Amino acid sequence: MAKEIAQMSDDTQVAMPIRNILSIIGAVAVSTWAYSGVIERLNNLETKLEVKEEAIGLNSEFRINWPRGTMGVLPSDSAQDREIAQLQLELERIMEEVEENDTWIDDFEPPKSVQESVDTVREMELQMVVMQNEIDRLRDHVNEMHVNNLK
Repeated sequence: MAKEIAQMSDDTQVAMPIRNILSIIGAVAVSTWAYSGVIERLNNLETKLEVKEEAIGLNSEFRINWPRGTMGVLPSDSAQDREIAQLQLELERIMEEVEENDTWIDDFEPPKSVQESVDTVREMELQMVVMQNEIDRLRDHVNEMHVNNLK
């Protein structure tokens, strides 16, 4: 028997059951879908990792440079600084004016009638203290006598 060497060409026919062909097509489709899903998941994770690494780098830069003032200031901080400087200037101006015009405070004396009233009130307060002390002494004496009478 002579063996024939099979010649293959684009006209060569292959006999295969249809279920095997469908199984192969299904397996290729599922494999392609699974491969695409894995690649998509890897790309998604790599992208998230890169974004987080960049955010961490920017945060570190901000954390170090912001307190040093090398990254600038907020507009609201600048506005507040200007307002504070303006208020300090206004306060200095007011204090100068007060210092210039405070001689009347240094030379102030109340009217004579007011001073006499103050002196009278002070004298009355002293008299009230003396009277209260005398009342307390008398009350103690009466209580002592009462206790002695009960014995």
